[in-house]
Amino acid sequence: MLKQDQDIFNILLESVSEGVIIVDNLRHIVDLNGAAETIFGYNKSELLQQELDVLIPSNYHKKHAQHFKSFIKDGKKRSMGEASDIYGLKKTGDIIDIEVELSPFVIYDKTYVMALVKDVSRVKEIEKNLMLKSSALQSASNGIIITDALKDDNPIIYFNAAFQKLTGYSSNEILNYNCRFLQGIDTDQKPLVLLRQAIKEGESCQITIRNYKKDGSLFWNNLYVMPIINNKGIVTHFIGIQNDVTERKRAEAERNHLATIFDESLNEIYVFDTHSLKFINVNYGAQKNIGYTLNELRQMTPLDLKIQDNEVAFRKTIETLLNKNVEKIELETSHQRKDGSIYPVEMHLQLSNLGDKDVFVAIILDITERKNYTTKLEKEVEERTQQLKVALAKEKELNELKTKFLSLVSHEFKTPLSGILTSSVLLSKYKLTEHQEKRDKHIKTISDKVLYLNNILNDFLSLEKLETGKLNYSFTHFKLSKVLDEVIYNANMLLKKGQSIKYPSNIDDLSLYQDEKTIALILTNLINNAIIYSPAHTSISIAVTAHKAQTTIKIKDQGIGIPLKDQKSIFERYFRAENVINTQGTGIGLNIVKNHLENIGGTINFESEEHNGTTFTITFPNTVKQ
Repeated sequence: MLKQDQDIFNILLESVSEGVIIVDNLRHIVDLNGAAETIFGYNKSELLQQELDVLIPSNYHKKHAQHFKSFIKDGKKRSMGEASDIYGLKKTGDIIDIEVELSPFVIYDKTYVMALVKDVSRVKEIEKNLMLKSSALQSASNGIIITDALKDDNPIIYFNAAFQKLTGYSSNEILNYNCRFLQGIDTDQKPLVLLRQAIKEGESCQITIRNYKKDGSLFWNNLYVMPIINNKGIVTHFIGIQNDVTERKRAEAERNHLATIFDESLNEIYVFDTHSLKFINVNYGAQKNIGYTLNELRQMTPLDLKIQDNEVAFRKTIETLLNKNVEKIELETSHQRKDGSIYPVEMHLQLSNLGDKDVFVAIILDITERKNYTTKLEKEVEERTQQLKVALAKEKELNELKTKFLSLVSHEFKTPLSGILTSSVLLSKYKLTEHQEKRDKHIKTISDKVLYLNNILNDFLSLEKLETGKLNYSFTHFKLSKVLDEVIYNANMLLKKGQSIKYPSNIDDLSLYQDEKTIALILTNLINNAIIYSPAHTSISIAVTAHKAQTTIKIKDQGIGIPLKDQKSIFERYFRAENVINTQGTGIGLNIVKNHLENIGGTINFESEEHNGTTFTITFPNTVKQ
């Protein structure tokens, strides 16, 4: 039995994916699993009875010894994430980043600490590198995109904030699209021939082309394209660096093609006198959007369009241009059309010359769509924040479940193992023939405890398969009486003094087409619970009602019942009613039963009154649903 207990412990130890190291109160290593050997590069035999300092960098030895004493004295569990910047020392001398969860426990009046260890060095290094690269690209003032040359049509797979700000497009409108969407219908530009040829031949190229923002406004793009070539000589990606040279182009166009700009530009362009502020010329795009004719506008100033209500303040704004302190002023304001409607604009104002006369040139961008986009973006950020809160809550819930599980394993295995050991020691003392009754008593104790541990292991294995989706149901024809005979035979070993099980009648000819092992597991959990939570000299009755399509089984006990306030939570994993806290149990049996029944198309219900017993009713189909 002791060997079996050790085997059970070793199975549990090796089934944990993290490294497990167990030390005594003197910080000597007494056990570890294979995952810990892999993390630190030692064989188990090299570490047993070694001081824990062998796995800790030397500059942390003194501090760790003090922390260990405090931890043992405190006796409280510490979860992963409660301590940061923890390092381990491999056999090779390499220092690694680790996360550690500590759980103290006591066996035979001796204190031990179980440490769950996870190597996060690779994750930390990747996070650091990605953060540095991403920060560098995101902080660049030029727009940057990366395209995938191995996919059809060179789709964009990365862009930085400057590119999005420059173009005004959303993520969904950029990612996985060829960057030609910036050209709009302007696809016949001569520089594009050079660009397409360079991409075809996998070469670098620098051109200046006309591109268009989402709001339709033009910007001149000084584009540098560079290929990324792998070690096999294959072009895998292209990097495009965008430089907005619109202002330079506009200055050239204003000097050389002012009339053309006025005739063809879709932006609002206003030219007005530096002293009187009256408009001298206004392009067609502005006339169309604002609703005034050119003759009407020549009698007006920017103040009539409600750029600013106060002339003194407006003149103070443009004074910086007159004093040549800045070359251009950019500001967001609003315009009022002739019909009274108001729309947001971005104004680019600069000083220029018309012959020998100083004038202001104002280029106005209607940013209605940009404002709408900002509002939409803020809403998306709020929605994603809520999604993140939900995700964090789920992660917290998972961590709490993990903590409950480890605590449960420590408690539920320690008690029966102690009972087995005690009975084994006492059993060896009864050697005479007249001691047979005492020997039988301790043998039964050992058998009961082993059966209890076996049931717990079966529950854990079943729960793990349910969680990972590895459970495959095998449906066969079988007689219900055969399953009940086996379940009741095993349950008889748990019966208390005077307890009995009333076998159902008229089921000898009842055949089912279901998963036999699953039905047996469900009945075992329910009948064993009835025995455990019922006092001596009581009976447990089983009733079966069979129909063509489904079978109903009722298991009724005369036990302690379930308190009313706990009934709503009885099927939750690890939940135990307040009146069974001092009775051994894991709190996962009913959760497993419910999940299995739902998987095979069945249901479970119960009626219970505290101190007056409980009746569980399960119903499941006799045939598999197609």
